[in-house]
Amino acid sequence: MYYNDHLPPHFHAEYGESEAIYAIETLDVLRGRLPRRAQGLVVEWALAHRAELRTDWNRAREQIPLNPIEPLND
Repeated sequence: MYYNDHLPPHFHAEYGESEAIYAIETLDVLRGRLPRRAQGLVVEWALAHRAELRTDWNRAREQIPLNPIEPLND
């Protein structure tokens, strides 16, 4: 996430040279593309951490440091 980023609430995911932007509420890809396997892992992670993503989005909008979110466990 970036401070002062545009609506709708979203997060950026990177994998190698690829990047995609995901809407927090729907997990739709707003822009970009990731390889299929990476896409599945990002969606799995986001489903498990959606409340934390919402909280961090609000923190970013208020210029408050973001809380770290745990990575996907293997």
